[in-house]
Amino acid sequence: MRIAIYPGTFDPITNGHIDILERALKLFDRIIITVARNSAKSPLFSDQERLDLIKAVVRKYKNVEVDSFDGLLVSYARQKKATAIVRGLRAISDFEFELQMALMNRKLDDTFETVFLMPNAKYTYLNSSIVREIARLGGEVSDFVPPLVRVTLERKIQLSRSTSK
Repeated sequence: MRIAIYPGTFDPITNGHIDILERALKLFDRIIITVARNSAKSPLFSDQERLDLIKAVVRKYKNVEVDSFDGLLVSYARQKKATAIVRGLRAISDFEFELQMALMNRKLDDTFETVFLMPNAKYTYLNSSIVREIARLGGEVSDFVPPLVRVTLERKIQLSRSTSK
């Protein structure tokens, strides 16, 4: 069985993430979407909220598991018996960072590959940070995230506004 890990912060999961997942499902027997806990980032959603949103959004896909991890991605991938790590590339700026990570992961453990997938052109400008900012400023995010994510994001931002007053 060809298992791939699709790691990310997913704060929140976007239609671009879903597009990469659908592309990866054509190549692998099973995809494990994993929320990476990154102490350098301050996510809007908690780990559990992100896991719950992702599980709800990907429920319709067979052979998709949702998980989270701490530590080295290569250790997690080895534990899950993965053959590949899936990463989305939107622009050349993504490639520089992702290439460094892929080469470092290969140096740490060369038993699996990093597979770079390009999203549909309509998602090349899309990332979670932009979606959060648009929502914070009162903009419409329906074209960028699944409906459940839109509703949850809007509620979260309203709640943060009311508690900061």
